[in-house]
Amino acid sequence: MADKVRVTLVKSPIGAIPKHRRTVEALGLRKLNKSVELPNNAATKGMVQQVRHLVKVEEI
Repeated sequence: MADKVRVTLVKSPIGAIPKHRRTVEALGLRKLNKSVELPNNAATKGMVQQVRHLVKVEEI
């Protein structure tokens, strides 16, 4: 299991419910097609699971 994951915003959160918009922002994603590297822990997995329809995840 990788110790980090790369999360990329692939769909705009404009039409998403406000909770999902805040989650995307909390992940550190501001613009489309931008990526952030985050630790692979339970908190990150839960946030990514909530907005899985807006992001792409890769283990690194």
